[in-house]
Amino acid sequence: MRILVTGGTGFLGSHLVDRLRARGLDPVVPQHRECDLTNGRDAERLFEDVRPELVFHLAAEVGGIGANRARPGEFWYANVLMGANVLEASRKSAVKKLVLVGTVCAYPKETPVPFKETSLWDGYPEETNAPYGVAKRALLVGAQAYRQQYGLDAIFLLPVNLYGPRDDFDPETSHVIPALIGKMLAAERAGAAEVVLWGDGTPTREFLYVEDCAEALWLAAERYDGREPVNVGTGEERSIRELARLVVGATGYGGKIVWDTSKPNGQPRRCLDVSQAERLFGFRARTPFRVGLERTVAWFREKDKVSATLAPGRR
Repeated sequence: MRILVTGGTGFLGSHLVDRLRARGLDPVVPQHRECDLTNGRDAERLFEDVRPELVFHLAAEVGGIGANRARPGEFWYANVLMGANVLEASRKSAVKKLVLVGTVCAYPKETPVPFKETSLWDGYPEETNAPYGVAKRALLVGAQAYRQQYGLDAIFLLPVNLYGPRDDFDPETSHVIPALIGKMLAAERAGAAEVVLWGDGTPTREFLYVEDCAEALWLAAERYDGREPVNVGTGEERSIRELARLVVGATGYGGKIVWDTSKPNGQPRRCLDVSQAERLFGFRARTPFRVGLERTVAWFREKDKVSATLAPGRR
C-alpha cells in the first residue's frame, strides 16, 4: 500500500510513521523544505510523484495560547491552504482514503461537557485560538463536500490535547504539558524558588498520549468510512491546577507555583465524549495519564542532558 503522511516529521506524525513501519509499511514522509503544502502546485506535484492510496494529513501550523495570540493570521492562512490543497490533490490523484486531523480547538467556547460531535457548530470557538479552530472546521466542510461531489473517502478526527515524547518544548510555542515540564525543570536547574504559570488554574483539559492517538489514526483508516467527525481522546477531565501538581510530582520540582491571573485562561472546560470512536472503529486510549507523563518527563530530561553535552555550534 502506498501511504503518504504529511507532517510525518512532526510530533504526532513521527509516532504515526513509527507505528506504520512497525506494521511492515513504508510511508512516504515529505520534508517541508522540499514541498510547501500551502502551494497548490507543490502539493499536486507531491501527489503525482507518490500516487498514494492512503493519505494521513497531519501537517499544520500549531502552538499554545501564546503562539495563537501572536500569529492568528498565519495559523488561519496556513491551515486553510494546506487542507484545501491536500483535498484537491487527493481528488486528482484518486486517493482511496484520506484521514484528516482536526482539533478540539474547533469546538465552541461554551460547549456542554462532555463535548459531543453534534455540538461542533453550536457557537464560535474560544477567542485565543479561534482562527486555528475555524480553519480546521473549514477542512471538515471541505471533506464532506468532496465526499458528496467526488466520492472521496475523507474522514475527519478531532483529537484532544496531545502529549508525549518528541513534543514541542519551545516556551514560545509549546502547549500546556511541555510548557509546565520545561518551566519546572528549568527552575529546578536554576534553583528558582517559584514558577509563574498563566491564568488561575481553573480551566480543565483532557490529554491523550501521542502513541495512543497514532493508534487511533490507524484504526480509523482501517475501519471508518463515515462523513461525520469523530472525537479521539480519553474522556478524562482534569484542571490545570491538578495538572501542575502532577507535573511537580513527575519532575520533583520543590518550589512554589504562582498563578499570573493577568494572563488568559483559554477555553473554560474541555472534555470529549469518546464513545463514537470506540463504537465506530474500536479505539480506546490505553496509556494511564501518570505513566504517559513520566515517560514524557524522562524523554525531555534525556534530550536536555544530550543537548547540554553538545558544543554550541552543534546544537
